[in-house]
Amino acid sequence: MTRRQKKNLIRICITLVLFIILFTLDHILHLDKIISNEKLGWILPACLYLVVYLFIAYDVLWKAIRNICHGQVFDENFLMCVATIGAFSLGIVRGVTGQDIEGFDEAVAVILFYQVGEFFQGYAVGKSRKSISSLMDIRPDFANVLRDGNLETVEPDEVELEEIIVVKPGERIPLDGIVIDGASTLDTKALTGESLPREVQKGDEIVSGCVNLTQTLQIQVKKAFYDSTVSKILDLVENASSQKSKAENFITKFAKYYTPTVVILAVLLALIPGLITKDYMIWIYRALNFLVVSCPCALVISIPLSFFAGIGAASKLGILIKGSNYLEKFNKVNTFVFDKTGTLTKGNFVVTEVVPLERKEEILKLAAIAEGSSNHPIAKSILAAVGQITDTGYTLTDVAGHGIIAEKEGTTIYCGNEKLMETNGIAYHKVEHVGTIVYVAKNKEFVGSILISDEIKEEAPKVIKALNEMGNETIMLTGDNEAIAKEVASKLGVTSYKASLLPQNKVEEVESLLSKKKEYLSFVGDGINDAPVLMRSDIGISMGGVGSDAAIEASDIVLMKDDLNGLHIAKKIAKKTMRIVFENIIFALGVKIIVLILSAFGYSNMWLGVFADVGVAILAILNAMRCSSIKE
Repeated sequence: MTRRQKKNLIRICITLVLFIILFTLDHILHLDKIISNEKLGWILPACLYLVVYLFIAYDVLWKAIRNICHGQVFDENFLMCVATIGAFSLGIVRGVTGQDIEGFDEAVAVILFYQVGEFFQGYAVGKSRKSISSLMDIRPDFANVLRDGNLETVEPDEVELEEIIVVKPGERIPLDGIVIDGASTLDTKALTGESLPREVQKGDEIVSGCVNLTQTLQIQVKKAFYDSTVSKILDLVENASSQKSKAENFITKFAKYYTPTVVILAVLLALIPGLITKDYMIWIYRALNFLVVSCPCALVISIPLSFFAGIGAASKLGILIKGSNYLEKFNKVNTFVFDKTGTLTKGNFVVTEVVPLERKEEILKLAAIAEGSSNHPIAKSILAAVGQITDTGYTLTDVAGHGIIAEKEGTTIYCGNEKLMETNGIAYHKVEHVGTIVYVAKNKEFVGSILISDEIKEEAPKVIKALNEMGNETIMLTGDNEAIAKEVASKLGVTSYKASLLPQNKVEEVESLLSKKKEYLSFVGDGINDAPVLMRSDIGISMGGVGSDAAIEASDIVLMKDDLNGLHIAKKIAKKTMRIVFENIIFALGVKIIVLILSAFGYSNMWLGVFADVGVAILAILNAMRCSSIKE
């Protein structure tokens, strides 16, 4: 709670206490009877209630006057002032004419509970804003640059490409780059929402916005500040509120015409029946009550707040949504199209099977000897499975398109595909698996085979299942051949798949799907080579947002954790947010219409009007705050 909110809360509490005391005294002692003159009896209660009124209403009166001077006449401040001042005036007129005094207590009650509603609004907005603004903490304040052997502290945007910056423990990394010296642990929570720290060492890529925790790092800058991860995320967050949903735009236009309309209706309600019946007091009171009820606070406040809270809840979980219009549209998405490599799979080759299993260590060791000096991804996956090679000194011969032959002191190792085995007359056991098969032989005797394939992300099958159960269609697009695509698709459980696609073919497939769909389509990609498809789809979602410029620029939603679980979490947030938005619209309009009709026909007083205005607004605000309660 901010200092200003605390001050307002204290003022509300003091006013409430004073009002209760005054209201109680008025009904016990009958303050209007203390002065014996019947026509002057109103003065004492009017003065006492006016003091309490001005104490709680001075800022509302000032806002109304200021807005009128700026040409903004019809807003909630104007309605509250007209209704409450009118109630006071009506009470004075009734007192002067010797009638029973009413209106003073109701005027104070209306403005008091209006301020209660404003307090709830401020608190709710502040709570939701905190979830989003926590991302603003990633902004770096300075950079320590190593120049001519000296350390200079400069603004991040003053650092040139390829310069070396030094980041000490506890400092925020100001620019994207590569670690050239040191090893440390990074806190990436502000970027990804991930609580576990990340270990980095020499040669690792590093992104701005993370906090260095343990050791000093030297980083060679690879991106200028305006092009860095932190800069793009800050730009995304700062502009999120400008992208308004259809529901918000409707409410804004609705309030623009609604408020002047109800003011005109209130004036007509006061004049026309009054002229007919000649009982002006009753109809003016009804008109003032009509104004109190008609205040559009519940809608104008709760609808944007619902979206704000939903976006805040998503941000807290590492899901960046660029605006409420995307949240609204994402709720309607019923087709999810996935890129395979890097999205559904990890995009790296690993050893997934060794046959025969009992000779696993021997097979991997022989293969590692042959692949020891290669930079090929297949070789790297074998070396990663083995670790350090102790047996060295082999002469390696690369047989193009076949594999590698390693020779040393009468020992010959053959490591490659089936062509290498057949060319050298080695009898081998052919393996029928989807993936890359590496056959290994020693001195022309077949030893075994290694299956190398791309790993499916652990969470992918569960997420696909969850989306399917929600009634969504899931489609996988890949450049891999039919056999690999079919194998991966069956493991994941996607509705359908398309194989052997070039990048331009993916765009064509999405175009084809969009032409057939009545609802919305979302494409989920890694944000690097999928930018055209991300931009063409109704909702583009990027995996691996950290460090990917294309992810932040081309997509509408960024999953900062590089975790597919964010998909159904974002879908849950979108569904709950839109449900709450429609609940608030129906509830607020329903109550107001009913009470407006009751007010016009005299079946309602200002106390009911207070509930129809402030009560409904508070309930709608509390309902909107439920959007921020969604967890993983």
